[in-house]
Amino acid sequence: MAIVSFGVALAGVWTLGYGASTTAADTSPRTPAAIDETAVLNAVRPEERMGPKLLEPPPNDALGLDIAIEDRDGKSMKALHRALGRAAAGEGQAHLLFYGASHVASDLFTGYIRRELQTRYGDAGHGFLLPIHPWRTYRHRDINIESDGMRWETQRVRVGDAEVERVGLAGIAMMSQRAGSFGAVYTAKEGEYGRTAGLFELYYKQHTRGGDIDVFIDGRKARRISTRASKVSTGYATFRVPDAPHRFEIRTVSRRPVWVYGLVVERDQPGVVVDTLGINGSRARYQLLWDEEVHQEHLRRRKPDLVVLAYGTNESGDESPLEDYERDLRGVLQRVRDSVPEASCLLIGPSDRPMQVEERVFEDRARTARLIEVQHRLALEQGCGFFDLVAFQGGALSMVHWAANDPAYAAQDHIHYTRVGYQRLGEVLLSALLEGMPPSDGAGEPDEPASAALGVEESEDAGAVEVSRDR
Repeated sequence: MAIVSFGVALAGVWTLGYGASTTAADTSPRTPAAIDETAVLNAVRPEERMGPKLLEPPPNDALGLDIAIEDRDGKSMKALHRALGRAAAGEGQAHLLFYGASHVASDLFTGYIRRELQTRYGDAGHGFLLPIHPWRTYRHRDINIESDGMRWETQRVRVGDAEVERVGLAGIAMMSQRAGSFGAVYTAKEGEYGRTAGLFELYYKQHTRGGDIDVFIDGRKARRISTRASKVSTGYATFRVPDAPHRFEIRTVSRRPVWVYGLVVERDQPGVVVDTLGINGSRARYQLLWDEEVHQEHLRRRKPDLVVLAYGTNESGDESPLEDYERDLRGVLQRVRDSVPEASCLLIGPSDRPMQVEERVFEDRARTARLIEVQHRLALEQGCGFFDLVAFQGGALSMVHWAANDPAYAAQDHIHYTRVGYQRLGEVLLSALLEGMPPSDGAGEPDEPASAALGVEESEDAGAVEVSRDR
């Protein structure tokens, strides 16, 4: 069985493993070098962990290794596979939900997965998103968002916070105390994806001082929602419309406070829905500061077949004890398992994040390997899968090679990927998610992969993804 050794650099990808402290990196652009498959297969394997197997031989024309998901019995994706089978047979929907930091927030690799799965198993709609910009660069693929974001206050957990916040499914609540504050979502006008919707569901907070929200669909007022109630609770407003292009808009009526948790955009038909719920700069432990009652209620309402937790890159720069990190991550995982015990779950580990010690000299961040060990152990403990981003990239310090490559797979901050890199992650992760899934006659192979529709190779915008100062 082909094995990628944890923490061991691969020939042709990088020349130093976790045991090395520094290296002078040649940062001149270059095309991917041929990878010696024998070196991969014969890599040294640590006793405590074998590492992920290779699903395909190492590519000669691209970076990123086709690795598998690691789990304890090969059944961690069973619930997801069952749901995809139902979707393929025209008997239901499959729902994937991704949490994470900026890798997820960009909706690039998750957007690729959404397109590919909807092409193969049916398009059941975009999923959950914020109809108001919580930060300037907030966006999702294949759907449009408009808002006067400066008139709204973004409520979310930030570095140093210790108080529990009453935020929604995405870990965010948007609040306005101004009349006429608006947020709008409308279906895509170009391309093959996201062109229609048949259902909108608004999640909002009810409270004793709540104001009113006017809802407009395609420019016509559909309803006025009162968020006033005798006690604090969560409200839902559902709108079913003909499956067609639509614009959904909310607008506050007065200066009474209004809190919005998010909006579901779906279609009433079999297929796949992917919720992208990333927050720049976030850590897994922040979920423990999300009001548990609200979070569990929202998570159960979404009925996910797969919950993904993609954290760790920001934590690799923290100084908190690993014991605290493990305790908090176990608590987050346990909350997910308690909320939706029938769902598959997946941990995606931190990406490689080297430290630049001087010009063209980078040092491996040793904490990253320790976080990977913790995540791998907890994934197996909780019956989840684990996807090793560092192994996918090629080992420690591989981010330097990714950033220097032509085309670049990573940004010059050596933290984020480019569009090319995120597309490659989407390709590999999708294959890993589908490994072992029984064949289905209802699942059609796309004539053209969604990667082509992303326009990654042809696009002039193949550089770093725009992000805010928070990662």
